[in-house]
Amino acid sequence: MIIQERNNLLWYKANGLVRFLLAHACSKWLPLYIVNEYPKSGGTWLAQMLSEAMKVPFPQNRLPMFRTSILHGHYLWPGGMENIVMLWRDGRDVIVSQYYAYLILQKGISNERLVQRTRRALYFKDYSDISHNLPAFIGYVFGRCPMPSGNWAEFVETWIDRKVIHVRYEDLRLDGVGTLRRIVLELSGCDIGQKRASTIVEKFSFANQSGRLPGQEDRTHFMRKGIVGDWKANFSQDARRRFSEYAGKALIRLGYEPDMAWVS
Repeated sequence: MIIQERNNLLWYKANGLVRFLLAHACSKWLPLYIVNEYPKSGGTWLAQMLSEAMKVPFPQNRLPMFRTSILHGHYLWPGGMENIVMLWRDGRDVIVSQYYAYLILQKGISNERLVQRTRRALYFKDYSDISHNLPAFIGYVFGRCPMPSGNWAEFVETWIDRKVIHVRYEDLRLDGVGTLRRIVLELSGCDIGQKRASTIVEKFSFANQSGRLPGQEDRTHFMRKGIVGDWKANFSQDARRRFSEYAGKALIRLGYEPDMAWVS
């Protein structure tokens, strides 16, 4: 069992290294189409739809191919990268999703050590009580958590002014067809059309992939809830203040809030 876990960890590290090298050295001339996001912003979902729309492979959970394909990552350093789709999501929803499905509750092969490290750093009497635990979790994620992609505010500052294709998760939820058509047009110069875009969006909808309607929660599933604005049900007043201290300006820069009035 220990040997298998070690082999799995080595495989994921090797996979990450290959992807990093391809993204920063080969994206222009292969070409690769890179979906870049801060973790838990919907990047896998968008990559699946782009793969279908552009008819190029998306090597998910396996070693990438040395050919034209969709590459998904969480790259803080932009050096050498081309053909980038930068996917944004409200950082408050990101932090809730990270709690449930990345750093605290869910534990899979790729994030097992992150969960163990987080639980060692943050002992909570009841890990399911997110409203009570969230202020401390926010402080940890923005202050002490060692993440290769930095924290959400650092990610925003690195990428927001770069000339890449900027897309919002919320726009994909609101108008998936129109948003997908825009992305493909900017990447390839081709319009896939309303009908084909609609078929693709439906194929990869939350309902079709999870077997649940958006809003029906399954805390054990990678696709937990599939809604926008879930942070409002989980943020206490203390959590609002804590998040605004670390990332309030980033929320405003991305247009998620006009000012700091949301804190109170």
